[in-house]
Amino acid sequence: EVQLVESGGGLVQAGGSLRLSCAASGFTTDDYVIGWFRQAPGKEREGVSCIASSDGIAHYADSVKGRFTFSTDNAKNTMYLQLNNLRPEDTAVYYCAVRGGPVLYSGNYYCLHYYGMDYWGKGTLVTVSS
Repeated sequence: EVQLVESGGGLVQAGGSLRLSCAASGFTTDDYVIGWFRQAPGKEREGVSCIASSDGIAHYADSVKGRFTFSTDNAKNTMYLQLNNLRPEDTAVYYCAVRGGPVLYSGNYYCLHYYGMDYWGKGTLVTVSS
């Protein structure tokens, strides 16, 4: 059984930083997509950053480029999202998600089509005050 558990959310002032973690278990495949998504109140879920095994490149939404960084620690089966220079519009519940193979497209495609992901964590709330 695949389990994803996020942590690291909280309340931060604009300009501040947070690091989100997602501990994964039960997910072992050479073909995969891993990603971070977010959903603000009243808005649709959107992709923040995704990596697909097809190219191994972290793709970012335009709104977070240069501020957020996606990384992984394979030994710990954990993925991270470093959030810097946070803005009030970054306020949302942040989710990690994974998809098993086959992987036909780049991470950018799967970030744009969040419904293609197979497993989701329960989310962690990030609130940015102005």
